[in-house]
Amino acid sequence: MLKRHAQLFVSFLMAADLLLAAGLWWGLYALLFDTSFLDPLIVWARGVKKPPPPRDLHLEALPMVLFAIHVALRACGAYRPRRERQLLAEVVDIAKASGLAFLLILAFQNFFQHEASFSRAFHLLFLGTSAAAFSTMHLVARALLRRARQRGWNQRHVLLCGAGVLAQRVAHAIGENRWTGLVVRGFLDDDPAKQGCSLSGIPILGTLRDAHTVIAAKGIDQVIAALPFSENQKLPALLSALSTEVVDVRIVPDLAAFGPLNMSISELDGLPLVSLRESPLVGWNRVAKRALDIAVSLAILAAAAIPMLAIAIAIKLTSPGPVFYTQERMGLDGRTFRMLKFRTMRSDAEAATGAVWASPEDPRRTRLGTFLRQTSLDELPQFLNVLAGQMSVVGPRPERPVFIQEFKKQIPQYMLRHKVKAGITGWAQVNGWRGNTSLDKRIQYDLYYIEHWSVGFDLWIMALTPFKGLVSKNAY
Repeated sequence: MLKRHAQLFVSFLMAADLLLAAGLWWGLYALLFDTSFLDPLIVWARGVKKPPPPRDLHLEALPMVLFAIHVALRACGAYRPRRERQLLAEVVDIAKASGLAFLLILAFQNFFQHEASFSRAFHLLFLGTSAAAFSTMHLVARALLRRARQRGWNQRHVLLCGAGVLAQRVAHAIGENRWTGLVVRGFLDDDPAKQGCSLSGIPILGTLRDAHTVIAAKGIDQVIAALPFSENQKLPALLSALSTEVVDVRIVPDLAAFGPLNMSISELDGLPLVSLRESPLVGWNRVAKRALDIAVSLAILAAAAIPMLAIAIAIKLTSPGPVFYTQERMGLDGRTFRMLKFRTMRSDAEAATGAVWASPEDPRRTRLGTFLRQTSLDELPQFLNVLAGQMSVVGPRPERPVFIQEFKKQIPQYMLRHKVKAGITGWAQVNGWRGNTSLDKRIQYDLYYIEHWSVGFDLWIMALTPFKGLVSKNAY
């Protein structure tokens, strides 16, 4: 019944698209060539109004135009079921289809008719108005369908195989997105302690072996297997049992067990590939972040040029040794680089102790160095590292390789913070996790930043830094 309803909805959309396209094709011809409404615009664009293309040619081209539009919309997925997809995806698909239809129409006309008899301005206007009209109609139709599903119409009944944390997350997601029309009727789980219980008001209806009985009794349309990773060995037998049913079957893999970061799905010769640890900074994201880094670094270095010169002179006058101090740090993809700082300690600070963290009242600091570290002014030269591409303005703070060898053994997922460039400031720093504080908390905030990265997030962290990141009781 539900599949028949879905076909009726798709057939309605197809028919409406074709009627709308025919109306636009003929209506735009009348607007452009049968009225003087757009004459001023045509004269302004061309300098003169040319004779209109023959009406008969436009009428003869209409079946070919409708065929091209139908093929393009189907090819670009405008009629695919979209219970779980966002409405914006519909607009993107229609935009692609409109571009493809435009090319098909031009190709057909060039092959079957005389291209010179057609107006390119007309075709461009048809492309824009049809894309807008199709998008509006599809969005309205999908919105009405979603509202109907929220009111209990056109629903699909779901059975969840598994009742662990993963399955409960799936049930919660379905409950929070009622517009999908999915309704969870129950769980199946082999744990004897869970039999007869309910989770968030959803009953556990039996074990995995009861799938056939429950599907028939509850009118199940879709089965979602959401077993924990430790029970994946049960999946082949479950899928084999479900092969005799006509329900849709889906699998939600327990990828959380592998500590995923920015997951993505790709394909290799028909084989699905799941990437568990992918950097968000690829393609245009990488270009945007690099452009922001360069712009901000140049602005800050220009504004801080005189203060930096004054700091350099003060360092020279107050303690022997160089102005700058370089230290090996680890950045993107585990590559090391030399990080610049104003020198805040004696030149021989680590001669006796080796690599150690700074401590409160650290005797190795100079008097000027104490002030520079507490106000973060010692880090101004790191904007040169940013310009060189070794660091970013915002990102996890870089650490010394000698410390990282220990941290990665103690803290799970520590090395994931190197999926992006190290930063001068970061989400952990503006939230108080700076210096000799909890490493677990810093990693938690660093990974949150990587998972939720955006240019807007970077700008927000930069805005918070003067108030929450520059001066810290943990900067010593």
